[in-house]
Amino acid sequence: MRTPYPVLELAALDNPVVFVVDMVNGFVKEGALADPAIQACIQPIQNLLDACSPVSTIFINDNHEPDAAEFAKFPPHCIKSTKEAQVIDELQPYVNTVLEKNSIGAAAAPGFFELLETLPQDGDLIVTGCCTDLCVLQLALPLQAWANQHNRRQMRIIVPVDCVEIYEIAGVHHAAAWNEMALANLAANGIEVVSTIA
Repeated sequence: MRTPYPVLELAALDNPVVFVVDMVNGFVKEGALADPAIQACIQPIQNLLDACSPVSTIFINDNHEPDAAEFAKFPPHCIKSTKEAQVIDELQPYVNTVLEKNSIGAAAAPGFFELLETLPQDGDLIVTGCCTDLCVLQLALPLQAWANQHNRRQMRIIVPVDCVEIYEIAGVHHAAAWNEMALANLAANGIEVVSTIA
């Protein structure tokens, strides 16, 4: 059973910037780590992007070299110049800024912190996409740490539950359990976890 998180009113958003994490074919449509369950967050992400008129929309995409070190721990996925590494068709119209990464953590990608310096001084950074316990978590936590480090007191890091999802691998990665743990971890770190933004 999921923890009941509050609804955040759309009107309460301030200078929203929306991050869309790994909504690429290799997690949503095809490949070793794709799970159709992740498709459940496509429409909520579209609804959010249509409704909140974000200051910026930043897509954070897995884009691995064929011999990526990460493949020692995870099956090969989202290899550069393949269909798996492309943003899904449903979200292509929203693609604006793109940051490509070769690891779970966006903060390790070249240009990440320089990108943050271009964002509004105050406002809301909304993190959406997949997977909640991996790439979403490892984006939201550094965003919160960065905001704290730079005393951005009016900057909120927000994760809407209906806009994040996770893959299932039987006996290895239990989606419901890891999703719940990741959301609890995010909330414990000062991130505003909400059921939806409406």
